[in-house]
Amino acid sequence: MTGRIHSFESFGTVDGPGIRFVVFLQGCPLRCQYCHNPDTWGAGGTEYTVEDVVQRALKYKNYFGDQGGVTVTGGEPLLQIGFVTELFTALKQKGVHTCVDTSGITFDPENAASVEKHKKLLEASDLFLLDIKHIDDEACKKLTGQSNAHTLAFAKFLSDHGKPIWIRQVLVPGITDDDESLARTRAFIDTLTSVEKVEVLPYHTMGVVKYEKLGLEYPLKEVSAPTKERVMNAKRILIGDNR
Repeated sequence: MTGRIHSFESFGTVDGPGIRFVVFLQGCPLRCQYCHNPDTWGAGGTEYTVEDVVQRALKYKNYFGDQGGVTVTGGEPLLQIGFVTELFTALKQKGVHTCVDTSGITFDPENAASVEKHKKLLEASDLFLLDIKHIDDEACKKLTGQSNAHTLAFAKFLSDHGKPIWIRQVLVPGITDDDESLARTRAFIDTLTSVEKVEVLPYHTMGVVKYEKLGLEYPLKEVSAPTKERVMNAKRILIGDNR
């Protein structure tokens, strides 16, 4: 099986535990206003076989060892769920820790084929980094162009199957940082049983240059990074004293 890959990073430190070999897959159905990888949205990328990627990753196994592993991200990696499942199955046979960084948007709880595909993925995956874009559905549609229904359903699916989850919340001033939304997100997280970590990711503008190169208008050009106080406030609400 082959997958369309945008790029690789050999020494990732923010994409799961330890040092990670990171695979950026091409394609994404979301159009997050703060996205810093708009070059992964559409078609393109380079085709690699599963074996190609496994061999690339294993070259760095001495660096990531038992504490790190391989993370697939994007774009939205689960648009290519068959490739990811096959890749992770091969990596698990080599004793490599596997992690998916996803929005969960591809999971449809009402579609038996979708549920079955995601079940197979779970068998080969050690950890899921799940981005909850916005807890309010209408706000999520405005922010990303898509409903949050599949994301929240996937979170429950992971929890029901006991798969470790790290919840990620990008903190965007005026969009995702109000106390009510943060409290609702925390209340949702508290319904899940397998969340190991909650991360607050402060919004940044490092992707602006990519929009300029692609001839795209950056949607949040008037928005600044959150203050230290707002970041700490979000961590207090989302993480609290027990996480």
